[in-house]
Amino acid sequence: LLNHKDLKQKIESMERKYDKQFRVIFDAIRKLLTPSEKPKRRIGFHSYND
Repeated sequence: LLNHKDLKQKIESMERKYDKQFRVIFDAIRKLLTPSEKPKRRIGFHSYND
């Protein structure tokens, strides 16, 4: 088994190697998770004159 130091080094190595590819993926995920701005509807009774 790898100890924490070896595991950390391996992960950092992978991050450097695949940084550009993962950045595109993470940007797409962030875009999907960001709520879109929709107009707020009033709650309650609405007459036709509103």
